[in-house]
Amino acid sequence: MEKSCVLRIAMVINEELLAARKKVAERRPKFIRQESWRYDRLAENWRKPKGKDNKMRKQKAGVPALVKVGYRGPRVARGLHPSGYTDNVVHNVAELAKLDPKKDAARLGHTVGKRKRIEIIAKANELAIKVLNAGKLARKNEEKEKKK
Repeated sequence: MEKSCVLRIAMVINEELLAARKKVAERRPKFIRQESWRYDRLAENWRKPKGKDNKMRKQKAGVPALVKVGYRGPRVARGLHPSGYTDNVVHNVAELAKLDPKKDAARLGHTVGKRKRIEIIAKANELAIKVLNAGKLARKNEEKEKKK
């Protein structure tokens, strides 16, 4: 019961950071490539305008906004997973010991095999560390523990 209370407190702490990041993101315009609305062959994904007389580069009124550093989110909220935890890539069981269950979550590296994934997920459950990409292995691991 104590572990769940601790996790809830950690979520409340980062909820404020997530809310601040969301508030900034709501005001951020959708950055689109110049004249992508005009030509079907141009995708909307962002490309910096570089033309000599380009209206968008010169930031004339009536043209879409340019990507600038001022649109960034709060520094403390950068790199946070939407769940509120900081995202940490883990490749073995030893790396789990470095994480704080109150604020850190583990993401299994893509090169980690199935056997080691199962070991890492089991150890993470013992340490009350959230695994972000556990997938079906987490459920299988829980079923094995129930049978024991």
